This record gives sequence, C-alpha cells and structure tokens, in this order.
Amino acid sequence: MQTAKQGDTVLIDYTVRTTDGSVVGGTEENGPQELKIGGGEIFPEIETALDGMDVGSEQTVTVTADNAFGQRREDMVIQIPREQLPPDSQPQPGMTLSAQQQDGSTVNLTITAVEEQSITADGNHPLAGQDLHFGLTLREIKPAA
Repeated sequence: MQTAKQGDTVLIDYTVRTTDGSVVGGTEENGPQELKIGGGEIFPEIETALDGMDVGSEQTVTVTADNAFGQRREDMVIQIPREQLPPDSQPQPGMTLSAQQQDGSTVNLTITAVEEQSITADGNHPLAGQDLHFGLTLREIKPAA
C-alpha cells in the first residue's frame, strides 16, 4: 500500500476542535484540502503526522497554542476613544477593524465592548491561547515527480 511522504501532494479531510470540543474549522463544507507535505502550507505537526500515513487512515493531532496562534496577550486588548473613529461609524461588538501598527504592519481588531466614550478592541487571534485538535483523514496521495 502506498504511504504519503515528504514532497507528495495529498488530499486530506480534517476537523479542528478546541479542547472543549467546539468545532472551529475543517473541510466538511468545501471538501478535501490539497497540500504538499513539506510545503509549509499547514502546521508542521500535521505534516509530520501525514508523513507515513496510508490512504483512508485517520489520525488525531494536537497543535498546542504556542505552535498555533500563540498565547492570549492582554496587551493586545486596547481602548480606542470614540473621537478616533470615523464620525459616521456605528461600532458593534463582533465587528472587525484594521489598524496600522507603529512598525507599519496591519493588525485586525475585533470590537469586544462599546462604551459611550470608547470602544474595547482585541487584536488577539480568536483562537489565541487554544490548543487545536485535528482529526485527519488521508484521502489521496499524488506522489512527487
């Protein structure tokens, strides 16, 4: 039986869950994902697990928070005075904003609270601080040339 190895392109199905069992992603809606093992397209722990798998086999892999989206950082939660927002804006919890950082890069912020004088926005990735548990199924192997 053929096994997947570094350099092969594979089709996988997966479901991503947090430690509490909540499903936070996967291929159920859009079908299998194609990726090249060793191509850096997915977490290294997933690539390691795929290396040596047979078509149809399943595996569960945990990617710790430190190796996924990092630990949650309270310094990424900021207060923004309402006067710094566009005058016609209607901020609501759950809305996202893009802000330019001092180094010129862009960060996405999610509004978590709206007060009369300010809003609270969180720059952490929504899955920061969460270990991610991938349920993998290898569907197809396209050997490297």
